[in-house]
Amino acid sequence: MDYRVIKVKEDILVENNKKAEQVRNFLKNKGIYFINVMASPGAGKTTLLVNLINKLKNKYKIGVMEADIDGEVDAQRISELTGVKSIQVHTSGACHLTAQMTSDAINEFDVDGLDVVILENIGNLVCPAEFDTGSDINMMLLSVPEGDDKPLKYPLMFQVSNIAVITKIDTLPVFDFDFEKCKEYIHKRNKNAKVFKVSALNDEGTEELAYYLDKLISSK
Repeated sequence: MDYRVIKVKEDILVENNKKAEQVRNFLKNKGIYFINVMASPGAGKTTLLVNLINKLKNKYKIGVMEADIDGEVDAQRISELTGVKSIQVHTSGACHLTAQMTSDAINEFDVDGLDVVILENIGNLVCPAEFDTGSDINMMLLSVPEGDDKPLKYPLMFQVSNIAVITKIDTLPVFDFDFEKCKEYIHKRNKNAKVFKVSALNDEGTEELAYYLDKLISSK
């Protein structure tokens, strides 16, 4: 019997990567730095972004795209607590944003006049890592309560992330989390990843992270 094998996922990713390059070039031509933030649900993405944006907004005009399956609470929170422009992106059940979805959101958002666009991707350590959004950097968050072994269990997320931020370090006394071991695991997946540890609640480590992002943004 004759049959064919069709690599659908590979074809999807090829087309996605082409669109991602178009997004990247579009924003580059406008002088906009694009940060894609990924993490599990509850890792503290929005809380940390509020902290960082309030440290950077006096120097840069920042816009935030909040991606969720449904709901508008994160976009509202960003707007209320930082005053920067924000938009909520609904994925209609999808567990990630593709480059096309990102492009559509950017066009709807109207990024003219912005210096920085931040995408808070869907809360998920698997799917968002597979799709290039056209960002300049990927920043992933791993919270202390999730455990220090996650780089071993979700390798792609750490492989594609330029920055790995260990969040909620104020909970270290409660959880069995070895930061140095986690850092070792991260560098096993990605030797070039920059690792930070922060507590947005206590404002610990956030100045260092904000300074690092400032250097990246200003260099572009």
